Amino acid sequence: MILDSINGTDLTPVQKSRIELVNDHIKQLSSNIQRLDKLIDLMIEPYEDYISFLCQIPGVSRNSAITILSEIGVDMNQFTSTRRLTSWAGLTPSSN
Repeated sequence: MILDSINGTDLTPVQKSRIELVNDHIKQLSSNIQRLDKLIDLMIEPYEDYISFLCQIPGVSRNSAITILSEIGVDMNQFTSTRRLTSWAGLTPSSN
């Protein structure tokens, strides 16, 4: 991968080893991201209806819907009005 892109370039063995180390680290991070994505998918299964509902809002993607749910939850009783929710979320217009 990375080494293929620099084919023909004179690198020292130490430079090559460092590049291979970075490449291995990138592979490990990618693997961890895939594992986390699967874990998130398992965690949100019970909330699929809420996610689908939020995705009907123009501009709200699946990831955005998951973020919204993770921040405010599904119980809106804690907010006495829409104004309180938007204020809590930092979405209330203001003039500073």
